[in-house]
Amino acid sequence: MSLLVVGLSHRTATTADLERAAVTADEVPKTLHDLLQSAEVAEAVVLSTCNRTEIYADVASFHGGVAEVTDQLTRVTGVPMSDLSPQLYVQHEARVVAHLFSVVCGLDSMLVGETQILGQVRSAFRAAQAEGASGTVLGSLFQTALRVGKRAQSETMIGAAGASIVGVGLRAALAVWDARAAAEHLLPETPAAAEPAGPAAPAGEPGARPGSPPPAGSLAGRRVLIVGAGAVGTLAAAQARAAGAEEIVIANRGEARGRRLAEAHGGRAVGLPELEAELARAELVVSSTGSTGLVITAELVAAARAASGPEPGLVFLDLALPRDVDPGVRELPGVRLIDLDTLREALAREAATADIDTVRDLVAAEVGAFLDRRRAQRVAPTVIALRAQAAAVVRDELDRLHTRLPDLDARDWANVEGAMRRVVDKLLHAPTVRVQQLATSPDGDSYAEALRELFDLPRQAPAVVSAPDLGEAR
Repeated sequence: MSLLVVGLSHRTATTADLERAAVTADEVPKTLHDLLQSAEVAEAVVLSTCNRTEIYADVASFHGGVAEVTDQLTRVTGVPMSDLSPQLYVQHEARVVAHLFSVVCGLDSMLVGETQILGQVRSAFRAAQAEGASGTVLGSLFQTALRVGKRAQSETMIGAAGASIVGVGLRAALAVWDARAAAEHLLPETPAAAEPAGPAAPAGEPGARPGSPPPAGSLAGRRVLIVGAGAVGTLAAAQARAAGAEEIVIANRGEARGRRLAEAHGGRAVGLPELEAELARAELVVSSTGSTGLVITAELVAAARAASGPEPGLVFLDLALPRDVDPGVRELPGVRLIDLDTLREALAREAATADIDTVRDLVAAEVGAFLDRRRAQRVAPTVIALRAQAAAVVRDELDRLHTRLPDLDARDWANVEGAMRRVVDKLLHAPTVRVQQLATSPDGDSYAEALRELFDLPRQAPAVVSAPDLGEAR
């Protein structure tokens, strides 16, 4: 058996393709069960987030495992193999360990250092456990990965570099307004704008002209509509309030949850049927609902814009996967859509400034330690089989000797038996200790194979052999 991961991520696929290849929580149990029906797959874990869809597996053979996992991805997502295969990556054995440890530490996220991935990996592992799809091999791998992720968060500052994708999105929205304000400043004044109107009130105060640009880097005077009251909506509400938003409105399918979030941040809550009216008033819309279809269509936005009259520009920040906001809103005048694809470059710049070398060193050390333990675990059945075989030989020879020397008293018999066992133990001590030491080397498996060939040991370990736990979460 060997480790395998097959998947696609933000590094290999667009947001649209990730949407198509996503495996929903409801689909995970059947996906796991179907995988385990194959003779190729002994264990499996499905990890599907906004940045990636991956299947980790313990497989009988590399090529057979890849074929089975990719076929299953095609079946569950409905994406044809011709579309899916160019975006897939495949990792095997040691590379699987390094990949998962990097993922759980946030090194492979769109926003390097983001901490949500740790909880997502934990949830994926628990889902596999609940379905009986994770056993000794993936159990050891994922338990160790979760411990490594906790170490990265507690012992380094990588989490500070990726505190929230919401923050990056809000900065992108602010940049849109700053650019518009700069452009308006360069344009010649229209007759209407040149008419004396008295001193302008500060943005956000009574008397301020609707849409007056706030101070750079803030949401002062802005009306923010947050669609969805989950983890992203909660972060968006907190950051919008901290940035000085004039009004925060929470639109959520579940009224009670939306009301609690609104009350916590001094806003008000509405239901999704009231979206059109709220879109007519909003200047920034942050959406992340987890819905499987579009929540905000181009037609809905067009109707809201028509009802609002000549309002300033409207910015959508769509952080959902699958997407919440119809890409067609980009065609509407005065509307700007910022989605996960738009943020890729900004997120890459964030990663460039993050101090991630310490985490990379941590991951490299943990990968090496895990592989050493894995190799040692693989050679353990061979060592136990050798000792079991030697014990059987001693037993047979003692039985023969007992028939030849039936009159030997108990004391002398004990001395003979003890001497034979000591001779065998001493002969086996050096090779068994040495093969365990050599097992941690890159070609450690070859030494165990040589031992099996030399002593004609069975390929299957004795029933008493059980695999040790390789680094459980502590």
